[in-house]
Amino acid sequence: MRTFMHGAAVWDVACPQRPSRVDGLTMAGFRVHDLDALRMVPHPAVTLLLEFGAGSPVLDCAVGQQQRGSIVAGPGFGSGGTVRAWGENVECVQVRLSPVIARAVLDVAPADLDGAVVSLDDLWGREAPRIREQLANVSSWQDRFAFTDVLLARRYEAGPPVDAEVAWAWHRIIGSRGLVRVDELAAEVGWSRKRLWSRFRSQLGLPPKQAVKLVRFDHAAHRLVSGEHAAQVAADTGYADQSHLHRDVMGFTGVTPGTVADERFLAVDDIAWPSSGTPR
Repeated sequence: MRTFMHGAAVWDVACPQRPSRVDGLTMAGFRVHDLDALRMVPHPAVTLLLEFGAGSPVLDCAVGQQQRGSIVAGPGFGSGGTVRAWGENVECVQVRLSPVIARAVLDVAPADLDGAVVSLDDLWGREAPRIREQLANVSSWQDRFAFTDVLLARRYEAGPPVDAEVAWAWHRIIGSRGLVRVDELAAEVGWSRKRLWSRFRSQLGLPPKQAVKLVRFDHAAHRLVSGEHAAQVAADTGYADQSHLHRDVMGFTGVTPGTVADERFLAVDDIAWPSSGTPR
């Protein structure tokens, strides 16, 4: 376990010693005594948060609602910068699921989440509190990761796959860091643009153009966090100019590129997910 320090924030962060048996599934463990108004930055993955500590994380959502405890959030959740997380004595395993595998693991299509956050109790019923209890009774982080991996791998193997063409298009977007046109994707899989849009949206939870935009933003945001100048980031990541980058960052986070560069949500990634996520 490592300590992440960012301003007044001090978090304990644990990482699995072994990769998941499911391609597209990564996880990290967090212990935070005082989680103070963490801005949720959109990410190109489905987030599954499994909490088990003495406290409970709270999400203040854009519509004035709150969600407590274990949750599931669709890709791009937090767009607009209006979602905050807070809580005391929070302990959790955070899982990032590629949208390609999320439907099989969760038994619900990411499109059904509609960009919102859903309580795991509502989604999985009585299984959710049992998972919480089992994670709390495990003595080490590595055992928690192993338990979570077995649980999610079993669900994945029993769940429905997405279309091969949809999976290919998603991996193409990720591999290009968002530098691919939707027309090109449709031509490469041999589908019409309309068919790709429909299947992609229904199975992964967002349309292809938005996926391209989100992946490009995620890559650019991490470049900003690493200390690179906004003008250079814009030039390297496919934006027309620095103003274009500024508009995208504002749209996804509600703040400027300069402010995003100091976001704790992004800064912790190099510890929590050092060898995964959007390619740098």
